[in-house]
Amino acid sequence: MNFRRGRREDYPEINLIPFIDILLVIVIFLAVTTTYARFAELKINLPTSSAEQTPTLPKQIEVAVAESGRYQVDDIAVGEVSVDELAAALKKAAGDQIEPVVVINADARAAHQSVVNVMEAARRVGLTRITFVTQTAP
Repeated sequence: MNFRRGRREDYPEINLIPFIDILLVIVIFLAVTTTYARFAELKINLPTSSAEQTPTLPKQIEVAVAESGRYQVDDIAVGEVSVDELAAALKKAAGDQIEPVVVINADARAAHQSVVNVMEAARRVGLTRITFVTQTAP
């Protein structure tokens, strides 16, 4: 007769073999998917050239627009002129240069129409490359 009713001698058992199998699969997966590239030791031999590379900068025609609407083309004061007279001054400043760049230095408080007049004069003369000068905020 078994008089020990509430007591069992059975101990719970944890099988570690499946855990070891799972860890082994994870280690194999990480070893296969990891790349061992060494970019720090990458040596590149760049091609050489014997030709001189001197960039030819296009001529710049600087046009200053004052707040009052007066113009200045390449340090020559033009004053308050019409679009036709401004176009003549731009053509004279361009001379026989091919594709000069018109650089517009306009005052922040200059009228928008004054800047548009410079752009229109440049279009009439055939100067299509126009850029604006700005400054960064302090």
